[in-house]
Amino acid sequence: MNVTATIERGAATAPVIPPKGEEKPRAKRPGGFLTSSNGKKAVMAVTGAVMVLFLVGHMLGNLKIFAGRDSFDEYALALRTLLEPIAPYRTLLTLVEIVLVVSVVLHMWAAISLSRRAAAARPVKYAARKKSQAKGYATHIMRFGGITIALFVVWHLLDLTFGVVNPKGFDSSPADRMIAGFDPSRWYVTLLYIVAVAMVGLHLRHGIWSAFQTLGVANRDRNRALRAVAGLGSAVLVIGFLAPPLAITFGVVQ
Repeated sequence: MNVTATIERGAATAPVIPPKGEEKPRAKRPGGFLTSSNGKKAVMAVTGAVMVLFLVGHMLGNLKIFAGRDSFDEYALALRTLLEPIAPYRTLLTLVEIVLVVSVVLHMWAAISLSRRAAAARPVKYAARKKSQAKGYATHIMRFGGITIALFVVWHLLDLTFGVVNPKGFDSSPADRMIAGFDPSRWYVTLLYIVAVAMVGLHLRHGIWSAFQTLGVANRDRNRALRAVAGLGSAVLVIGFLAPPLAITFGVVQ
């Protein structure tokens, strides 16, 4: 009997056990690009850019209150009548709102999916390893800040867009609603606005920095400058959004 042949046949049929410390290659997840981690990051980047563009436009529009009531009302009217008579009244604004809602939903879906995938990839926490303060801070800010922003958006729409909770009501002009909305007697609305805008700024700062990392722009030599860019960009938006309500509350704009 050929012992060598027998050993070779046995070796050929024996299961291959990977060396200790090495992991088996993970099976590819079913689905296309959007179901992958890179796809979800791309969705977050694109939808994040859409929301940033909206914030910039919204901020610039709000600042028109400093040019007077008429200037602000003309801006609000232009948003609703743009593309007329080619398209019906409020067509462009409705399209912008639809794109914005879809972007917010997709952004949240991608963020939650990535968070769950990261948690599933490492279900057992290391006993000797502590979560960094920066990571814990960002996680809590993004989680609870998102809830705060969502609640504020609902109130903001009921107040300044639909006039349901606004002292002037829906039939008043946009400028009248805005000035009445941040009247000194409604200081709590201004306070809520400050908190919500601050949360938006923190979200934006974290999002810009994450985008730099995702795009591969960040490195040891550029990190300080890129963090400064993220901080400066978010600070500009925060100041731009807070200027009108604070000016109204303190009587600068009446």
